[in-house]
Amino acid sequence: MKWSLGFLALACFAQGEPSLLLEKKMLVQIEKADAALDGVLGVAAIDLETGRVISYNGGTAFPQASSIKIPIMMAMFESAREARFPFTGKLTLTEKDVAGGSGHLNALIAKAPHTLTVLDLVTAMIETSDNTATNKCIAMAGMDRVNRILNRLGLANTRLQRIMMDTAAAAADRENISTPLEMARMVEMIYRGTAAHPDDCRKMLEIMSLVKGGMRKAVPAEVAISSKTGSVTGVRCETGVIKLPGRPFVLSVTSTFLGSQQINPVEEVTRIVYHYFERLSRANRYGHQVQ
Repeated sequence: MKWSLGFLALACFAQGEPSLLLEKKMLVQIEKADAALDGVLGVAAIDLETGRVISYNGGTAFPQASSIKIPIMMAMFESAREARFPFTGKLTLTEKDVAGGSGHLNALIAKAPHTLTVLDLVTAMIETSDNTATNKCIAMAGMDRVNRILNRLGLANTRLQRIMMDTAAAAADRENISTPLEMARMVEMIYRGTAAHPDDCRKMLEIMSLVKGGMRKAVPAEVAISSKTGSVTGVRCETGVIKLPGRPFVLSVTSTFLGSQQINPVEEVTRIVYHYFERLSRANRYGHQVQ
């Protein structure tokens, strides 16, 4: 009997785990979401139970917008642990510190100089993606330190190259970049407590749990999430850990060259990936639903 090459390829694929067939269908759904998007898409997911990595354009460098604030936060925690400054220490922000864009501090500073703790500053950078807080954190920790940490963690394609709202730097292609795979790896290391001191990693995840983005909308309220969103003109992204009971996973969704409608694909892609992991969480390795 003669077999077509297509049939043989399908047969070989089917000889593996049945979950690989489910994974393949999920990737087809992501590809369809990408095809329908007025822009381009990259996705990476890491199964925190098995370590399996799933990638769709995962090795491509995308602008990260405010998602780059994750490694800035890591640099602030490292600096505090080295006693360069205490998180309980207070600082005062004035009009000269103001940066445009997202956040809530500018409205407070407009009324009067605003005093807050260093930990409050870091929290503002993540929770409301405050750009004034972010630029202050970059000044305190140092851009070089952020990139040294990234090098140490093996994240060679992730770089902080400019402060927030530096339009001249952005026009010169000095963009804050990473790949979906490296962003996912970064958050995996925070989750596993290996990116920094374990206590610092736990606190970073706690701060990231305050973010309300597309991932939060896509996942049932009872499932905990720690993530960081990113958004500038033409770019939407988010990276985080979704703590699905029995099957936690890290997900990074990045998009760029978005058209005039600036549609954010994070929520749709998160639903697709969550559905896949939720099904795995209820079944044994062969798909028999045991929960």
